Amino acid sequence: MKVAVVGATGLVGEVMLRVLKERNFPVSELIPVASERSIGKLISYNGKDYKVVGMQDAIDMKPNIALFSAGGNTSLEWAPKFAQAGITVIDNSSAWRMDQTKQLVVPEINAHRLTPTDKIIANPNCSTIQMVMALAPLHDTYKIKRIVVSTYQSITGTGVKAVKQLENEMAGIKGEMAYPYPIHQNAIPHCDVFEENGYTKEEMKLVRETQKILDDRSIAITATAVRIPTTGGHSESVNVEFEHEFDVSDVRRILNDSPGIIVQDNINVNTYPMPIYANGKDDVFVGRLRRDGSQPNTLNMWIVSDNLRKGAATNTIQIAEYLVSKNLL
Repeated sequence: MKVAVVGATGLVGEVMLRVLKERNFPVSELIPVASERSIGKLISYNGKDYKVVGMQDAIDMKPNIALFSAGGNTSLEWAPKFAQAGITVIDNSSAWRMDQTKQLVVPEINAHRLTPTDKIIANPNCSTIQMVMALAPLHDTYKIKRIVVSTYQSITGTGVKAVKQLENEMAGIKGEMAYPYPIHQNAIPHCDVFEENGYTKEEMKLVRETQKILDDRSIAITATAVRIPTTGGHSESVNVEFEHEFDVSDVRRILNDSPGIIVQDNINVNTYPMPIYANGKDDVFVGRLRRDGSQPNTLNMWIVSDNLRKGAATNTIQIAEYLVSKNLL
């Protein structure tokens, strides 16, 4: 299995390489791909060194699969070229997520929709992935009417530049800014660019992607996305209204029985999800499960996951694993 990792020198690309190795994905040859300034650099993987190559060289090397994490513009330009060469692309950017001809996949929820003709597969936004992981099994049982979500997002979702900004600010060093304001000891209610409706692109991803993954456009969703100075993962406060009545103990049982979810929900001993628990792990952690007493059939929950792993690299590789297992490449 020849595997190209496009954006191999970036934050997500580095995690992809780590997860490929950890999960023993059948890589016979690695093709690390990056921008021109990184071409020729050596990437170490599984005891071997591989030279970083450019896009066209990667296509010419004919990988079976290409894992993209190089930004939307790169994906728009190059993913079709890889696909035309018969290479299956799994793309981490937002470029193809809302394209009606492309599948938007969280393997535990909707991988069964994939076919051999899907040559460009979209990986959802990190915040969306962790939320739908927790909500999909509940939607199957109780049917979701409305979601109100507020996110508390790690700076790692912005990338290396944001991590450096926080490190500089903590050390009292002036440097390049990833955000329009300091992030140390701050919370910035501004993730991605603002759209005409006053919501940010990140907030609208939570709306549009959730409806597409759950295959239900009737679900009403509103979101507020906030950047906070953490590095371990994204956190979300989710208020979800169902059409049908529920029992919190049944909700807890359903989540406990759902693959990829760990319930941390014991307030008697202060057990609840936090980024320091999620950091470096592939699971989605759910807790603070409680009924919303202000209206019927409504649940409050707190969801945390490592945005670089399940929110990006791990979900991408799980899609690749599914394709291999079902002979869809």
